[in-house]
Amino acid sequence: MPLLPGVATLGVMGGGQLGRMFVQAAQSLGYTCLVLDPDAASPAGAVAHEHLRADYLDPAALRELARRCDAITTEFENVPAQALQQLAQSRVVAPGASAVAVCQDRAREKAHFDASGVACAPYAVLRSPADLATVPDSLLPGILKTARLGYDGKGQRRVTDRLQLAEAFSELGEVDCVLEQMLPLALELSVLVVRGADGQVVTYPVQQNLHRDGILAVTEVPAPQVDAALQSQARESAAAIASGLGYVGVLCVEFFVLKDGRLVVNEMAPRPHNSGHYTMNACDLSQFEMQVRAMTGLPLREPRLHSPVVMLNLLGDLWFDAQGVERTPDWAGVLALPGASLHLYGKAQARPGRKMGHLNLIGATAEAARASARQACALLGLPSEW
Repeated sequence: MPLLPGVATLGVMGGGQLGRMFVQAAQSLGYTCLVLDPDAASPAGAVAHEHLRADYLDPAALRELARRCDAITTEFENVPAQALQQLAQSRVVAPGASAVAVCQDRAREKAHFDASGVACAPYAVLRSPADLATVPDSLLPGILKTARLGYDGKGQRRVTDRLQLAEAFSELGEVDCVLEQMLPLALELSVLVVRGADGQVVTYPVQQNLHRDGILAVTEVPAPQVDAALQSQARESAAAIASGLGYVGVLCVEFFVLKDGRLVVNEMAPRPHNSGHYTMNACDLSQFEMQVRAMTGLPLREPRLHSPVVMLNLLGDLWFDAQGVERTPDWAGVLALPGASLHLYGKAQARPGRKMGHLNLIGATAEAARASARQACALLGLPSEW
């Protein structure tokens, strides 16, 4: 039986912007929401019915969350898997601890891609300095990534030869790492796949992404440079990855398209994703409502893209002028643009590189959405060519 709106209470592990938008989607359906996060100024805690301020492994807080909630989700992948395991002893937890644990470790993630029959970049796992000698020459030049806790380009080093590899492994603390062969990339894309506890799977349209300095900058849907066959392959691959995990909820799978046209999977995130924020204005069901539906057992249906869209990620850099003086971006000008919808995350302090919000620009055509997005870039001081 589904956990019905207006009756059930939902819990969120994590209080960031993804939790905030999840809570808002759940509340619009009529659910009561509790957030567990240690930060007194958490964006999700500010909008939830209640904010439990405690560490993610605090036994009393976990008992309280389990006592008061009918189902619980996580809004970022580094919530301790053991906390999810404890909660799952008495409550629905989606995604489950075992799936999150795979996503928390690049080595296990790569192994799962292999097991799912989805190609990824050639790689090697390094667990000690002795493993450096076993690295095949074919993996250099490459990118060395920590197996755990890396995101938005953090915990990564580009290496061209064995000396640089050894130095980078030392700089990263000789923790478990994955070395990936550097591939000739044409573009990046991602797919949001949603899976229910009954095994039903639906996917969103393919999203074409542009990153700057390792952080997502622009998402376009429909993906302008991805043909129908490649889009179908990406959606089928994402579905296979989710099904192989026994996943429940929204999963984002990121891919590279190589210059020779091949598709390879990069990584996955066990939650709604920055590249899926366009769904809030361009689709009939947002990724956050889909997360609510999946974890509560409500019906899943194939989401419909009703408008072409460009999503612009808004980082804290926009709150400072060229001299570093703090300012307020020209929101009035931006919101005067056709199809513009602004989403700010309620963060009190802007910092360079910090995700402060996003801007969705929809249009009757992809060209119209792109034109509005470029006008927004000009108003905000963002690069307008991509």
